[in-house]
Amino acid sequence: MESVFAGEKHDIAVIGAGHAGCEAALACARMGLKTAVICMDLDSVALMACNPSIGGTSKGHLVREVDALGGEMGLASDECFIQMRMLNTGKGPAVHSLRAQMDKRRYHERMKRALENEERITLIQDECAEILTENGRVSGVRTALGALIPCRAAVICSGVYLNSRVHTGEFHRDRGPSGLSSATLLSGSLKELGFELRRFKTGTPPRVKGSTLDLTRMQPQYGDVPIPHFSFMTDELNKEQQPCHLTYTNKKTHDIIRENLDRAPMFTGAIHATGTRYCPSIEDKIVRFADKDRHQLFIEPEGLTTDEMYVQGMSTSLPRDVQDEMLRTVEGMENCRITRYGYAIEYDCIDPTELDSRLMSRRIPGLFLAGQINGSSGYEEAAAQGVYAGINAALYLKGGEPLIIGRADAYLGVLCDDLTLKGTNEPYRMMTCRAEYRMLLRQDNADLRLTERAYRAGAVTVERYERLMRKKALIDKANSALCRSVPADERLNAMLRAKDSAEVRGSVRLDTLLKRAGVGYTDLAALFDLPDVGSEAGEEIEVEALYGGYIKRQETEIRRLRELECERIPAGVDFMGISNLRIEARQKLTAIRPETLGQASRISGVSPSDIAVLSVYLKSVSNKEGANG
Repeated sequence: MESVFAGEKHDIAVIGAGHAGCEAALACARMGLKTAVICMDLDSVALMACNPSIGGTSKGHLVREVDALGGEMGLASDECFIQMRMLNTGKGPAVHSLRAQMDKRRYHERMKRALENEERITLIQDECAEILTENGRVSGVRTALGALIPCRAAVICSGVYLNSRVHTGEFHRDRGPSGLSSATLLSGSLKELGFELRRFKTGTPPRVKGSTLDLTRMQPQYGDVPIPHFSFMTDELNKEQQPCHLTYTNKKTHDIIRENLDRAPMFTGAIHATGTRYCPSIEDKIVRFADKDRHQLFIEPEGLTTDEMYVQGMSTSLPRDVQDEMLRTVEGMENCRITRYGYAIEYDCIDPTELDSRLMSRRIPGLFLAGQINGSSGYEEAAAQGVYAGINAALYLKGGEPLIIGRADAYLGVLCDDLTLKGTNEPYRMMTCRAEYRMLLRQDNADLRLTERAYRAGAVTVERYERLMRKKALIDKANSALCRSVPADERLNAMLRAKDSAEVRGSVRLDTLLKRAGVGYTDLAALFDLPDVGSEAGEEIEVEALYGGYIKRQETEIRRLRELECERIPAGVDFMGISNLRIEARQKLTAIRPETLGQASRISGVSPSDIAVLSVYLKSVSNKEGANG
């Protein structure tokens, strides 16, 4: 084979440069691999084809985890945001989630520049047509323009482009998001490699011209001050933020939608793909929630250099004339002009149970897949899979141990565990309720959970690692200082009275005071000699003190889980030959090939009694091997 550029060789090819592809490529390049990035249109790198935002409930956790693993999304968001806001602050810290409204054009330019500045990355505008193999392993890729790119591994991050088809009313066209081309060649190659393809669907709302809206009739939504940030490498943010605005649909809006359901592709049968349950179109909302007399709409700026605004909550594939009519029934939008009409898009994806725990194909060594091709939805889910697959692809080529992140380690672990073991019959969206150990997997401690492991894998810079060590040292120093007892005095009791907390008599330990609601680390530091740890470390110290009992309980549960994860299942086990297993369990275990007893316990259709049978079987095999040895 000849390289796409004469004499130039690549270790790995990344197919696609969306949110998954960018993170995968950067991870591989930063770990020392020569990386070819094949993208159908370089003007669509890190494109925000749907909502112009990063983060949100549970998704903010994923962004922090991408950052902790050395990824770029958090840093780019901190540079390109136009509004930053912490969600769910009225609830416990486990579900606090940061969300940023982005300047979508600037975000694209920022991420493209990150790829261009990596000397080990070669950007190629072309379409990947075929994954090549030799002796069952990845050996290269072939492009639509006829280039042959030899490589020893590939990461497919094709997003929603595979055989994509868009629908707006009676209009149907084979093309990708935002008017871009559809990728029509790679699906055939995946089928030849043995993948079972399925069709999923997503959608997007219309965009409107901001100057045609009356924002004074809507409720402004402002960003937070002081401004929070995603990346642990960001020190302080200070810029003017742009407001979003809240308005609502009404009975007239709903009546227009109901009257035109016979023209909606999802009801006429024009769409055969499965859509996401947790991000329904407006027509689906009207049908499913017929008792609701209104639905929220957030009017969100798409950037500082455009007048276009995104109508969050109005995802639709209704015809053009219906979209015009229904939007003009909304308060503040009576004279609105649509610049881009909403559409639904269906596309090919794989069954993610065909992947192992590091997102590599179980059948084709060296072939990794990340993002929406695995059945997930969302920029953040894609980026998290991308950095994870990229790190593991690099470790695979270097002959190192894989970086395995489990569901007790990160939201990313929950995401990948759910996809690869349970699979999904609809576009998968990350939610806080999917994580059993939410109190331990908070967004504020993602660096403490993941950065050291990523550093040992070679994915994180010395600068980031040393910053983490300084933070850990400060937290340890503060916790030691909090262990001492102090005498009650008027200053302390005055502070407690101001916090509506009971006064103390005699002496009291500082860490005991920190368990009281409303009492923060800075309150105690103002009265007693405590080290200055900064706002982020201070928040973690407070949470650990206040919720220590819950955290210890979850740590106990995790220890039990890790015991199951330590029980390895040999690769050649004949599950069909274990007669005491139920038929369904034998079939599921044979199809998915779990690597540990813990993974087997999370497969749909495998019961606790099946796990008990399998555990006994594995012990008997181990005992026989020991006796023979």
